[in-house]
Amino acid sequence: MPAHYEDVPAWDEQQVKSTLPTRSADGHKGSFGTGLLIAGTRDMPGAALLAGLGAMRSGLGKLEIATESEVIPMILPSLPEATYIRNIEETLSTNNFKLDAYKAIAIGPGKIPDSQMEQNLMKLFESAVPVILDAGALSKRTYPIRNAPTILTPHPGEFSRISGIPVEQIAKDKAQYAKRLAKELDATIVLKGPKTVIAFPDGEAWTNPTGNSALSKGGTGDTLTGMMLGMLCCHDNWKHAVLNAVYLHGACAEHWTKTKSPHTLLAHELSSMLPEVWKSMEGHSSEE
Repeated sequence: MPAHYEDVPAWDEQQVKSTLPTRSADGHKGSFGTGLLIAGTRDMPGAALLAGLGAMRSGLGKLEIATESEVIPMILPSLPEATYIRNIEETLSTNNFKLDAYKAIAIGPGKIPDSQMEQNLMKLFESAVPVILDAGALSKRTYPIRNAPTILTPHPGEFSRISGIPVEQIAKDKAQYAKRLAKELDATIVLKGPKTVIAFPDGEAWTNPTGNSALSKGGTGDTLTGMMLGMLCCHDNWKHAVLNAVYLHGACAEHWTKTKSPHTLLAHELSSMLPEVWKSMEGHSSEE
């Protein structure tokens, strides 16, 4: 039984072109927002790099990566543009760390779900900025009412874990399950996979028409989380940021397969595709 998409419209190319932000000629790095990325462990340092590259390519002004000390020298040569924070757990516990100084926060790539993660999240939820949860930050829980969006980015296996719905059942009606969970949790759900569903807690929902099998490889989700973080920093409308990140992420995979086999894409190469793909969408933007 196919997933029911007929009542969920697609976020199309024209909508992307009309909502991408322009970059003011007199802007500076402070104009385009600072993002905080909490990602990576000594066993999975690449997740922080992949998400960091995605964020830096996606319009923000400054990126701070909070990760384990051992990870920093591993990823610094490939991402010298970011700044780095050690011992984020201790830092978050102090009142001197001002989360509202960030335009958006992402947490989870390369991390593990444990009690420390829960403590970190409770602190992040006190902020008044968008928080993206991915990978190790996705667990079954309730969410506080916030004055800023909470965004979950599960693949079907993670969606099953946080909802209790079997993967096989999700596949039968992906869009409706995403919409239901978004309403229940008062959180935006980005249910990844073919025809990714983006469901907002107010009932609005879209499917994404871009992407292909080249994305079926480890690390592409980390890159999407980074791209979403970057776009939340430079878009004024947070819904447009989420939708455009998903669209352009898929469009990068399509751009790759114009000249290369889908078997061969590496996740970090999505960030390398983004400059050309984004450029092809410019010249039609209305959002400042």
